Amino acid sequence: MDFAYDARTEELRGELTRFLTEHVYPAEPVHAEQAATGDPWSRTPVLAELKAEARKRGLWNLFLPDPRYGAGLTNLQYAPLAELTGRSPHLAPEAVNCAAPDTGNMELLAEFGSDAQRERWLMPLLEGEIRSAFCMTEPEVASSDATNIATRITRDGDEYVINGRKWWSSGAMDPRCEIFIVMGKTDPDADRHRQQSMVLVPRDTPGVTVRRGMHVFGYTDGTHGGHAEIDFTDVRVPAANLIGAEGTGFAIAQARLGPGRIHHCMRLIGMAERALELLCRRANDRIAFGRPLAEQGVVREWIAESRVRIEQARLLVLKTAWLMDTVGNKGAHTEIQAIKIATPAMAEWVIDKAIQGYGGAGVSQDTPLAALWAQTRTLRLADGPDEVHRNSLAKRELRRWLP
Repeated sequence: MDFAYDARTEELRGELTRFLTEHVYPAEPVHAEQAATGDPWSRTPVLAELKAEARKRGLWNLFLPDPRYGAGLTNLQYAPLAELTGRSPHLAPEAVNCAAPDTGNMELLAEFGSDAQRERWLMPLLEGEIRSAFCMTEPEVASSDATNIATRITRDGDEYVINGRKWWSSGAMDPRCEIFIVMGKTDPDADRHRQQSMVLVPRDTPGVTVRRGMHVFGYTDGTHGGHAEIDFTDVRVPAANLIGAEGTGFAIAQARLGPGRIHHCMRLIGMAERALELLCRRANDRIAFGRPLAEQGVVREWIAESRVRIEQARLLVLKTAWLMDTVGNKGAHTEIQAIKIATPAMAEWVIDKAIQGYGGAGVSQDTPLAALWAQTRTLRLADGPDEVHRNSLAKRELRRWLP
C-alpha cells in the first residue's frame, strides 16, 4: 500500500503552499479590516486580488474531476489540496474558486443540468463571475429529514410556480449571487423520496424576497456568501428551469451532498493543522508559572492527542476519497458518513485546545481560532447533523449481521 501522493498532486501542493505563504496568510488581516468597514456580505478588494493571482498560477476549479470544467483531479488528488485551503477557510477556498456552496452547485449543474442550464449558469460560475445559492433547509420543518420540506413547486402550463420559505440558504447574501437552486415538492402524494424536485430561480425573479442574513455564532460567514432567509411567493419560472426530471430532487440532493461532505472534511483537516501549529507556537513562546507552556504536562498531552486525532481523521478521509474514485459515491456511503461524524468532532476538539492555550486571545479577533471553531461547530449540523449520520451508519452496520 503506497501512501505517497502522485507527482501532479505534489506539484500542486507545492504551488498552493507557496500561494498561501506568499499571498493568502499575509492577506488575512487585510481581509478582516476590509470586511469590518464595508458591506459584510460583499467580497473584499483583497480577495479579488487573490483570485487573480490564483488564476495566474493555475490554481483554479481544482475540485471538479471533469476536465471539461475543472482541473480533472480525482478526489484522492484533490483531498490534500483542499486540506491546504482549509488552513485559511475564509479566504483560500474562494480564492481558488473552490468555495461552498458554489462547488456543490457547479457539480450539480455539471452532472444533472441541461446544456442550456450549463451554458447560462455553470460557465459564469466556473469563471468566478457570479455566485449561487442552494435553497433546501426550511424554518418550519425539521430539515434534518429532507423529505419534510414543505415548499411547493407546482406546474402551470409552461411554468413552475414556487411558494415557500427557506433559510440557511448558503450564498444568497452575496451581492454577486445571481441564481438560486430551490428544492421543493412537485408531488406530495408520491413515494416520500420521489416527491421533491429542483428548479433554477434567478435572484431577480418577481416574488423572491430575501428577508435577512443569518449569523453563525455572531459571524456573517461571508466566505460562503452568507446564509439567507428567503420567501418565495408565487414565483414563476420557465418549465425549462427544472433540473433533471420531476421527482428526482431528493436523489440529486444526495448526489450533491456526498462530495460536499468530503470537501468539508478535507478542509477541516487543514483547519485542525492550523490550530495545532498555532498552539505549538504559543506553547513555545508563552511563560506561565515560571516555565514555557510547552513544558506543562497537560499542554503536551493536548499536542500529542491532537496529532493522533488529525492523522486518524486524515487517513479515513483519504480512504473515503479513494473509494469515491474507485467504487463511486454510493459504494463509499459508509465512509462518507463516518468522516462526516468523525472529522468535525476532531477539528472541534483540536481547535478548542488551541483556544485554551491562547486564553483570552483565543476567543478574540486577534487569532483565527474563534472563527475556525465557529465554522467547525456549524459543520456538525450542516449537510446533515451528527445524529442522522450516526443513525444511518448504525442501521447499515446492523443490516450486515441480520440472520
